[in-house]
Amino acid sequence: MEWAFTGPYTLAERMGSDDLDAGRIAAYDPDAFTELFTAKPALHRYPGSMAQRVQQLCQFLVAEYDGDASAVWRTAATGDGLLERLNALPGFGDQKARIFLALLGKQFGVRPTGWREAAGPYGEAGSRRSVADITGPESLVEVRAYKQEAKAAAKAAQAAKKPGSSRKSSSRKK
Repeated sequence: MEWAFTGPYTLAERMGSDDLDAGRIAAYDPDAFTELFTAKPALHRYPGSMAQRVQQLCQFLVAEYDGDASAVWRTAATGDGLLERLNALPGFGDQKARIFLALLGKQFGVRPTGWREAAGPYGEAGSRRSVADITGPESLVEVRAYKQEAKAAAKAAQAAKKPGSSRKSSSRKK
């Protein structure tokens, strides 16, 4: 997680800027933009595909919001409306949109009517499910623990579904 948070800063540095501009990224030569992501150290585990996703997102922001990412949430009237906008962003599925909605509400005070409900379990007060809940080292540890527990539970559930995973008792008729 920590590595992911340094990506935007490193990208801005590689672009020779102090900040990131959606219009500039949208217009960047795709091959040159990919090189910014793949230069060592790479900005992502899958730098080529992430470069493409980031550029597509910025192109969408330019086309739909005049390049102003904050307009996505700044002008949303309801939590459901904001969730719909987030789901429309390239590279955002339902879970990522709900986590981002929770992040906006919990960390940045973006709270249109019904935002917690729209964010689902990620919007719950006091939860430790996602990046939306990380405010320091202690909460980071709690979120990691939650994720490890959830992963273990999913693995156990998957194993229980496999044929032969449950022992059948054999009984002989006498």
